[in-house]
Amino acid sequence: MTTGELHVVLGAGPAGTTIVDELLARGLEVRHVNRSPVNNAPDGVETVEADVSLLDQAVAATEGAAAIYHAVNVPYHLQVDLMPGIGQAVLTAAGRHDARLVVLDTLYPYGEADGAAITEDTPWAATSRKGRMRAALDQTYLDAHRAGEVRVALGRSADFYGPRVLNSTLGATFFPAVLTGEPALGFGDITLPHSYSYLPDVARGLVDLGTTTAEGATGRVWHLPTVPAVSTEHIHGLVEQIIGRRVTAHVLDRPATVGPFDEQFMNEYAEIFYQHLIPQNMVSAAFERFFGRQPTPLVNGLRATIDWYEDFLSAR
Repeated sequence: MTTGELHVVLGAGPAGTTIVDELLARGLEVRHVNRSPVNNAPDGVETVEADVSLLDQAVAATEGAAAIYHAVNVPYHLQVDLMPGIGQAVLTAAGRHDARLVVLDTLYPYGEADGAAITEDTPWAATSRKGRMRAALDQTYLDAHRAGEVRVALGRSADFYGPRVLNSTLGATFFPAVLTGEPALGFGDITLPHSYSYLPDVARGLVDLGTTTAEGATGRVWHLPTVPAVSTEHIHGLVEQIIGRRVTAHVLDRPATVGPFDEQFMNEYAEIFYQHLIPQNMVSAAFERFFGRQPTPLVNGLRATIDWYEDFLSAR
């Protein structure tokens, strides 16, 4: 049984699809919007094809929404050019429908911040083009909220891992390799603490932001539930315990074309490669206290991810 309130998810990548699953698990009415057809949508989910960078299509695709979840992304080399326009169209659409806008965000606005404890109070000091773009866009969202034009909540996540996550530093260049006994790709200094967010936790946090009636939940940035940072090397050790064999790593100490990461991607990724050369510990304590939501223990998330990748590889 649904609640009668419509929740509209924009983007059909791993994040958008996982948000849809979480909304359905809570008995909510869901529309899933993507620029290309949404394949294999669960029963009961309305699907719509729309280019939400175009205002008229963004408005039409979100008609009737009580909450809109912006999980649209574009290839790295197009982000600076396209993401501001997409964000503005989605923001305007949310205002037209008096819908709450929940935005999936990144750590890029912090730049090379103090990695010991990145909190919601850490200054925005972006050093990359993509980081400065994200910071400016985030300010636009928050300004619109403060002006009373739309209710907005921003949910920031660290690097994804989990079921469905392929294009990540802890994704398809890692799990398939360790499951087949090949060297797994590592980035930068794998002995430094680095935050990884489990995608189902990200989806749960975003839906919390889209459904809560608690005062003070909107109009601000939140760090979505993420376990305290450990080194990527430590994660390798946990995976060894789960699969029962040794993990070997091929460490990329600087941006270079390798595996699925072609020259165009790596040229764009170079400006944010600093994330793997400094400690990065995203702290989500504020969200955990406010919503009573704890992140999935790392070993549990890794085990579920490995199970998903085993099924994924066997189906290929």
